[in-house]
Amino acid sequence: MNSKQKELDEKIGSIVEKLCKEESYTTVMRQDLRAMPLPSRDELAEIMEMIRSLIFPGYFSSFHVTPSNIKYFTGSLIDRLSVKLNEQIKRGMWFSCSKNDHVRMERCEKYAFDATLAFLDYLPEIREELALDAQAAYEGDPAATDASEAIFCYPSMKAMANYRVAHKLYTSGIPLIPRILTEMAHSETGIDIHPQATIGKKFFMDHGTGVVIGGTCIIGNNVQIYQNVTLGAKNFPLDEQGNPIKGIPRHPIVEDNVVIYSGATILGRIIIGHHSIIGGNVWITDNIPPNSKIFNKRKDS
Repeated sequence: MNSKQKELDEKIGSIVEKLCKEESYTTVMRQDLRAMPLPSRDELAEIMEMIRSLIFPGYFSSFHVTPSNIKYFTGSLIDRLSVKLNEQIKRGMWFSCSKNDHVRMERCEKYAFDATLAFLDYLPEIREELALDAQAAYEGDPAATDASEAIFCYPSMKAMANYRVAHKLYTSGIPLIPRILTEMAHSETGIDIHPQATIGKKFFMDHGTGVVIGGTCIIGNNVQIYQNVTLGAKNFPLDEQGNPIKGIPRHPIVEDNVVIYSGATILGRIIIGHHSIIGGNVWITDNIPPNSKIFNKRKDS
């Protein structure tokens, strides 16, 4: 062994010792390495592909789905999905459970099983919601040839599929996994939707890149927004000790039949009234009455 290799081996050994000291990694990570592993992003990505195949049979599966085999296809896929989803939900539940409370961990495992069954029962409703989103994309984009093109190609549909799945898991009390699902879509599409947000029927994000929808945002039915729109919050209010106050509504309410054009920034717990049109690149921090048109006027020189 030459001197350089020996020096490298000694350096690696020293780094390993430092990184593997329990007091080193436990100060920055909540995970107990002796407990169940964390949810797997790869497994969750596969789960989302299964769900897409169930929601839109024939679109996302390599299997040729026909009227004569659709029941076999659906039953087989749901059976595989149930096993994988239960495992990931269980991991998510264990992450938030006390690692030394075995009774609570058993309850978490039972809750994960019940939550899996409840979610599977929700699949037909997710299909209806996403079908309406696809129809909104077709109606809202003159370049769309039909709703199928939106299902296949549009990043907004991918983001909404992840959101609608994540939102159901979030409202069922499942930790960690909903945020992973929406952040996966964020990474792939540039569309950032918090799983806590409430979004109504026939929602369409045209182009979509740069859209941000905050956690306590409420969006009504038949809403269309364009790229680089932010439905966000102002700075955290602080308590008497100077700590951020969390858990309060901080994001906008957008009522039915609103159109928000590209680059608009809407901040705080304000209301955008129904049937309003919000122009591009505006900054809004106050309530907007129904049937309003808000836009920047250019002053002629």
